[in-house]
Amino acid sequence: MKLSNLQPADVFYYFEALTQIPRESGKERAVSDFLMAFAKEQGLDAIQEPCMNVIIKKPATPGYENAPTVIIQGHMDMVCVKEDDKDFDFDTMPIPLVVDGDWIKTEGTTLGADNGIAVAMSLALLADKKAQHPALEVLVTVEEETGMDGALYLNPENLSGTVLINIDSDHEGIATVSCAGGGRYVMELPLGFEAVPQGLQAFKVVISGLKGGHSGVEIGEGRANSNKLMARLLDSLAQEGIRIAALMGGEKDNAISKRAEMVVLAESAEQVEAIAQKFEKTVAGEFLATDPDISISAQPVALPEITLTKESAQKAISLLLLAPFGPQTMSGSIPGLVESSNNPGVVRQEGDKLVVTNAVRSSVGSLKLGLYRQLQTIADLVGATTKLQSDYPEWQYAPKSRIRDLMMETYPLVAGKDLKIEAIHAGLECGFLGEKLGELDMVSIGPDMMDIHTPKERLSISSTGRVYQFLKETLKALK
Repeated sequence: MKLSNLQPADVFYYFEALTQIPRESGKERAVSDFLMAFAKEQGLDAIQEPCMNVIIKKPATPGYENAPTVIIQGHMDMVCVKEDDKDFDFDTMPIPLVVDGDWIKTEGTTLGADNGIAVAMSLALLADKKAQHPALEVLVTVEEETGMDGALYLNPENLSGTVLINIDSDHEGIATVSCAGGGRYVMELPLGFEAVPQGLQAFKVVISGLKGGHSGVEIGEGRANSNKLMARLLDSLAQEGIRIAALMGGEKDNAISKRAEMVVLAESAEQVEAIAQKFEKTVAGEFLATDPDISISAQPVALPEITLTKESAQKAISLLLLAPFGPQTMSGSIPGLVESSNNPGVVRQEGDKLVVTNAVRSSVGSLKLGLYRQLQTIADLVGATTKLQSDYPEWQYAPKSRIRDLMMETYPLVAGKDLKIEAIHAGLECGFLGEKLGELDMVSIGPDMMDIHTPKERLSISSTGRVYQFLKETLKALK
């Protein structure tokens, strides 16, 4: 095992075990069954809900019988993204692991530390016979990354805890106490096609080399979105009479799109290459600090039989140009916090329609609804239809919190520095869980992770050890 010499040993044992199990959002049966088998092996009561959520319960240790029951929570699914040239099947292949100094990394794929590390810590805690703690209810949900369906379909009668520790944050030393709500907002544009005019050649134009990233955590870092770049490039090509046969971009709505492809029709390669090279130079200058490796290439491909009509092409371009990307408002009370944002993460041609999937986020419910309305208006302008596939609530800051205060006392004893209290512009399940389970005393923590939702994702080994010890010491103090 690649992680066998790392500490804490139990945490990394279970984390490596999870990397061997396919667990893309919507495909969690195997990992859900793994968790149930673990509970049976440990002699613990467990519930596997119809949606594949797993709840494992462990009684309080002696002296903690009167302490409040604590829900330890994370999600079992992961975002599956790979490098463009990586030959990898997430449905059948284990995640490749690399230990590089203090970091666990991968070879060209996402790591799944988001949120496998929460599951690994929870299993290690459940298996620990010496840990002191109140009664525990470990809740591991499904499909968090694609709409928080696990939290949505959770049966609240299966839980009794009044304190919730979510382990889905990605910066040690920060306790998250509020998060954005949001939803997946889909726009569908009907497309018209016609035969390819004579005298044209086909070219595949690819935008690549972008960093991508988490559409909540990293939305405010000024990174480029390849779908938005594609819209601009297609607009430049169309203005020169170049036809558009096909377009697609992005992989997940909650990841900033890092690659886009289009098939265009022109009279010569020189015509396409000149526009592509000029555009590459332009955007390279615009994103020099955030995306220095942007590349735009054009290669001849087989001539398709049909192409978009000029009217359909223009509507598609307009839809993508108008779709907002990035921060839309900033918090007036928390400096530097993105308050609301949108990410047009995925663009796909599906039969005779173009589908654009947006990840909308806001910590203010009315602003979230305002973004939905803005996208609806854009769709109406070009004749597209819309649907809201998921909607999840924000988690509002609680003025009083015993678990937050206790963590602020405990963390300095473990790490030698104060714990910071922050809000985050990303969706956590805490909003849904608070809504479903009633009044909960909640906080979210986690170890240092970098570049989650990208093939550069990595997890700090030392930070994982400290956060696990912090979790155990907090539970020990919660009498």
